[in-house]
Order: sequence, then C-alpha cells, then structure tokens
Amino acid sequence: MTLNKSFLRNVFLYKCLFALTFWNHGSLSVEDELFTSVSNNFPEDYSNQKIASLPHLYTRSHQSKDDGDWVVIQNTTESLSLSEIRNENVRNLIALLSNFRQGSKLQNLTLTNVSVNWNDLMEIFQTVWHSSVEYFNIYNVTQLSNIESYDFDYSGTSMKALTMKKIIITDMYFSQDDLYKIFADMNIADMTIADSEMIHMLCPSYKSPFRYLNFLKNDLTDFLFQKCDNLLQLETLILQKNKFESLRKVSFMTSRMKSLKYLDMSNNLLRHDGAGVQCQWAESLAELDLSSNQLVDAVFECLPGNIKKLSLQNNQISNVPSRVAELKSLEELNLALNRLADLPGCGSFTSLQFLNVEMNSILTPSADFFQSCPRVRELQAGHNPFKCSCELQAFIRLERRSGGKLFGWPAAYVCEYPEALRGTELKDFHLSPLACNTTLLLVTALLLTLLLVAAVAFLCIYLDVPWYVRMTWQWTQTKRRAWHNPPADQEAVLQFHAFISYSERDSLWVKNELIPNLERGEGCVQLCQHERNFIPGKSIVENIINCIEKCYRSIFVLSPNFVQSEWCHYELYFAHHKLFSENSNSLILILLEPIPPYLIPARYHKLKALMAKRTYMEWPKERSKRALFWANLRAAININLPKADENLYEETD
Repeated sequence: MTLNKSFLRNVFLYKCLFALTFWNHGSLSVEDELFTSVSNNFPEDYSNQKIASLPHLYTRSHQSKDDGDWVVIQNTTESLSLSEIRNENVRNLIALLSNFRQGSKLQNLTLTNVSVNWNDLMEIFQTVWHSSVEYFNIYNVTQLSNIESYDFDYSGTSMKALTMKKIIITDMYFSQDDLYKIFADMNIADMTIADSEMIHMLCPSYKSPFRYLNFLKNDLTDFLFQKCDNLLQLETLILQKNKFESLRKVSFMTSRMKSLKYLDMSNNLLRHDGAGVQCQWAESLAELDLSSNQLVDAVFECLPGNIKKLSLQNNQISNVPSRVAELKSLEELNLALNRLADLPGCGSFTSLQFLNVEMNSILTPSADFFQSCPRVRELQAGHNPFKCSCELQAFIRLERRSGGKLFGWPAAYVCEYPEALRGTELKDFHLSPLACNTTLLLVTALLLTLLLVAAVAFLCIYLDVPWYVRMTWQWTQTKRRAWHNPPADQEAVLQFHAFISYSERDSLWVKNELIPNLERGEGCVQLCQHERNFIPGKSIVENIINCIEKCYRSIFVLSPNFVQSEWCHYELYFAHHKLFSENSNSLILILLEPIPPYLIPARYHKLKALMAKRTYMEWPKERSKRALFWANLRAAININLPKADENLYEETD
C-alpha cells in the first residue's frame, strides 16, 4: 500500500509538470516516453528511477507568468535551464530536482532570476549537490531573508563546477561563517562567483580540492586568503576587477599556494613603490596578469622568479630598470599602453621570445634590440608616435634584417612627427645616406669649405684683391679727411685740364714731347704733373687722388714700363673709380709702345677692359703724323676752365 501511494504520488507530480510545461508553451514534441518502464518489483525509493528523456523546449528567458510557475529555457536529456524561480514555486523546484539522483543523465543545470529566502536557496544547493548535476550555473540571485547558519552536507556529490553571477545579499548583518564558509568548504574543482559585490572569502577549513577559482568583478581586498594553507591544489586564480592595492600582499597570498600556475590581477588598484620591500610569490606561478593597475618601474623588483608569461599592459611604466632580478624563464612580456620611451633590453630576460610595446611613447626605437634580445621571435612595437628622422632609419633597416619579426608591419608603423610626414608608413620613409651620416656630412662640408676657401684665395691672388682692398681703404680715408677738412674755396674744383700718369722710365717722352706740345702755343693746356703739383707733407695716394679730382681729364701714357709700375696702377685705379663714381668720360689712353698681352699682370684687368672697350691714341713713329696726333689730343682735352682756376694756376706758377 505504501509502495502504491509513493508510485501514485510521483506519477501525479510528473503529470503536473508535463501539463504545466504544455500550458506554458502550447505544444511539446516528445522524443521518447516520459518515464522508463518500471519493473514489477518497484523499489521503495523512487529516486533511483532514471528519466530516459525530457521534452525539448526553447522559449524566451523573461516570460511573464500569472500562475507563479517558472519558465523553461532549455530542456534536453543532459541540460535543463529554468528561469523565474520565486518563493511561490521554489518548493516544486526542489521536489523536481530531488528526483535527479546520481546516475541520471542530467549534467548541466542553469537557474536564472532566482528570488527566494535563504533557507530555500541553501536547500536548492543541497538538493543539486546530491543530484547527478556536474555543472551548476545560477545567475541573478536575490536572497530575500536573513542569513542563518545552515548545516551543509558536502558528502556524495557529482558536481565539478559551480558558477554564480550577480548574487545580491539583502541581509546587511550576518556572520561570515554562515555565508562564506559554505562556499569556501565546497569540495569541488571549479568555482566562480562573479559580479556579486563580494567583499571577502574565507580560507577553506580543510585541504581544499579547488583547482580553479574565479572571483571576477567583486569588492575583494588585500585581506583575501592571507596565511591560507588549504589551497594546495589551486592552479588558476582570477581576481580581475576587484579592489586589491598592495602587490606585496598579493605575492604573500600566493606564497602558500604550491600548485598555482595562473593568476589574473588585472583591473585592480595595485601599486608597488619598491623601497627595498621584499615579495614572496608561489614558485609554481608561470603566468601573471597585472594589466590595468597603477604600477610603475619598481614593479620589476616584485615579480615571480619563475614567471613565463607576464602582462603589465596599461600601467605607468616609463623604463625597464637594467638592474633587476633575472627572470630567466620569462618568454612573453606585454608592456603595451605604458610610458616607455625606448625598447627595453633583455639583460634580465634571457629567454624572452615575445615582446609587446605597442601604444607607448617610443619616438626612435633602438636599432640594436635584436642583438641584445637574440631569442625574440616576435616584437609588437606598432602604434607608437614614431619620429621619422635619421635615427629611425636604422630601425627600418632592422625590420628588413629581422625576417618578419615585427608584428603588424607595415600598417601599424606610421610616422607621427614631423607634422609634414604624419601618416606616412615607415616603409615609405627614406633619407639619403649623406643626410643621416654625421661623419660623412661633416667631411663633405669640410671639403666643400676647403674648396671654397681655396677658390676664393686663388681669385684673390689672381685678381689682386688685397691690393684693391688696400687701395679702396686709402681712397676712403682720403675722402674722409677731405670731408672733415674741406678746402677754403669750395667752388674751385677743376684746376687743371688733365692729369698725366706715366712710368718714370717714360718721363723723357713726357717732358720732351707731351708737356711742351700741350702747354705751349695757342690754347695752351694746363697739366697736373706729380713733380710739379704734388703737395709736400701729404701721402702719395692722397696727392694722386687730389690731382685726379682737380683735373678734367686723366692722360695715361701706356707702355710696357707702365704696366710694371706700382704707382701707375694706383693712378689708373683711382681714375677708373672716378670714371664710375661720377659717370664721367675723363680717361684718355695714349699707347706709347705696343704692350704684349703676356706682359700685362692679372691685376691690370681694368686696363685690359679699358683697352678693349675704349678708343686709345697710338703715338705715331712717323713725324708727318704727329701734328695730327697733337691736334686730336688737344681736341680731346679741350675745355674752358673757370677764370678763378686760371688765376689760381698763375699764382701757383
């Protein structure tokens, strides 16, 4: 009778479940019969009965219900997903779950949107704990009543992994043992409590079988698992997005986890200021994620000695110190999104194979990186503000020799400075070897300077530039003295018809032929001769200049002797200067004797120019032609001098 009552009760329960499911979803497709056949000798405990299959059901996650029943999200032979669990239907859920004893096919159970009292929530966990479920996921849980002590039975479970997300505890005052101890002492391999504002977790009371713990996005602090000796099998610990602050305390937390291999401490508030503070990490730790914290250069003083993979992305590191403890096992280092100004060396990372320094402040990466890091197989250095200059040319050549070790080349490697080259890919940036080789540039500039100096020196010597500079100086000084000491009679400027310039060796012709024929007879010409008209006490140059300026014309008696005379050259220079300064036509050239071109010195280039451009008078050897010569010469210099000048001349005589 008892057996029949139990059988009828269970059959009635399953019929209610079937009818309720049909009511929720309209129609069901049944793959097999709802129940397996029951033997004639039906066991006393109906929990041993196995369900061959359940209806396959897919509906929306947030289906509103007026009758207070849950919503079936997924229903297969091995997986069951239910939503909208409340106090009104939680007892039916517990009754349903109590039938999935160990040995049934159900392995995955997911509950979503659970709002129940504390004891009912614990009874759900306890029921699932002793069922066939291996993977239990529970999301969006709101605990409605006060948290009380619950005697949880950890024996005889099939569960392998527990995942809890978005757990809301409404009770603000409770004992930690009543809440955290239940989960800390669970004898399963994997446990996840995420996005639940959890502020603490107790150390397990005994040697825990935990191999994987994930406390993502909570409010855990540096007090977690301090001096905890019961996590000896833990291999993976994820503490991302919490409120840890001390890297040193984190290291001591792991020091007792003898099997820990992976630790994720990213997106916390971790700092480490060094100052001789010692850190102690688990020796087994091989992979550490410290990205998105507040770590600076001193972090390299507090790192696990056997680490193989290290992420320090998005911190405040500006330099990798050269004197740090050797990380001989480090193979992969991520330093992206920091403040590095150059590529780090590998003096302390002898096994480094992968390096990421993207999005730092590297303007000109070191070209000897692969020499100091011979084992590096991949370098990610793109998205830096590269300064395209000569220093960068060596890094570009490095890419060609590296054999494809630069990850993201060429798209990720773009010039940022100077502004004119912004956006240019490094592969398209080129400079001439001369522009980038300082030694070659200096040698070239020096050679060009020497050539220029040599050319200027040659021209100066060839054109007698120093002589002209000296004469210009003399002329300037004479003009300056004349300006400061003007003559008493400002009106008397032209006193002579012509100034005679000749070589002393031609003085006989001048005195016997030129002067007598010009100064005698009708319309006599007044000539300025150095022997007669130079004023004693003044310099020769000043006398020459004064005479030239007081004369209407300047007569130059040209001969081979003339071009050999230094003073004749002075007189020609000053007369020529007057020619251009006053825009006058005052020069008369008399060729006394032919002058071979090779006899004319280089500095007489003005004389060559004058003889090439101006008509000169040639002294005739035939006596019959000399009368015409003198007539032409008189006509060339004929001018009426002011009477004041003539009287002055007569007084001079």
